[in-house]
Amino acid sequence: MSTAENKSFSPQLPSGVTVHETDNGQVEILSPRAVPLGGPRAMPVYRALPQKGRSLIGAWCFCDAYGPDDVSATGGMTVARHPHTGLATVSWMFQGKIDHVDSAGNWATVRPGWVNLMNAGTGITHQEYSTADTTVLEGLQLWYALPDEHRFSEPNLTSYHPETVHGEGFTAKVFLGSLLGSTSPVLTFIPLTGAELRLDPHKNVTIDVPADHEHGVVQARGRVWLDGVEIPEHAIGVAPTGRTQFTIDSGDEPVTLVILGGEPLGEQIMMWWNFVGRTNEEIQTWRARYMQEMGFDPADEASPAATGRVSEAVDEDALGRSYEDGQEYPQFGEFPPGQPEPLPAPQLPNVRLKLRG
Repeated sequence: MSTAENKSFSPQLPSGVTVHETDNGQVEILSPRAVPLGGPRAMPVYRALPQKGRSLIGAWCFCDAYGPDDVSATGGMTVARHPHTGLATVSWMFQGKIDHVDSAGNWATVRPGWVNLMNAGTGITHQEYSTADTTVLEGLQLWYALPDEHRFSEPNLTSYHPETVHGEGFTAKVFLGSLLGSTSPVLTFIPLTGAELRLDPHKNVTIDVPADHEHGVVQARGRVWLDGVEIPEHAIGVAPTGRTQFTIDSGDEPVTLVILGGEPLGEQIMMWWNFVGRTNEEIQTWRARYMQEMGFDPADEASPAATGRVSEAVDEDALGRSYEDGQEYPQFGEFPPGQPEPLPAPQLPNVRLKLRG
């Protein structure tokens, strides 16, 4: 295996980020932390982004890796209806399937080899449950922050089955952006890259990339090196801007990884729970509206929000009305009847939220 020697190494910082100097420039390693994903037995996920030391890779702001997960032992994915605003979710599976339902009227099954991008835009709610025939679940749940000029766009869902790119000792599927001669048609509103790469044992591939983009390599299976720096299990190796190429190497076994990249967002964002905003007041407003529209909190007198949950009964007199900022009611949409109960939002902290990036 032809990996370059590290020129120097800094010990892991409290931020969860380590920095390595290589002949091709710096490589950052973002270490994952285990997080339970809800449900009675709490399927574990491994969150490498965001970190205190790095909140964004391009516009990518969130990365959860999960599996291979024995659904019979953990209960699989059981995420009830919950909201998003100001971001897009990207689901990429290696094993298993997930049923998706959202308030924009979309029903979809997320399956290996297909990308599902949900633009939350002004506001959306959705639920995700592993399918009844899924025995092993493995994949990535990703978010990216929508740029300010597009963050209040119309919510929608796009599915795409990318072609397979074949190279010497590797295959790739480019599900967002352009890489290795393949281009995805999926609209992202900001230059982004998303691609699955599989390498045979003892292979390396050098990938040409735009110098003004930054890239992250997410380890999924097997030992993998980015410019000579090993990426631990479920971690992300980050190549900052300035490179025109980087090299990925495999070890004694086949490797599966996902490359995330893109033009830096160039904006500071505020992340809390499932919202990406720009101010503390936005986050507070969205939480209050969600809790009122779902029926967890009583509606304000000046609000068009119905007293019953919009998933069950919408106040017909309120339809067509808008909130004081012009957002149409219900901001988080209607939902098909007969679905599991929505999730309540957690309490906001007593201190102002901080901008990231």
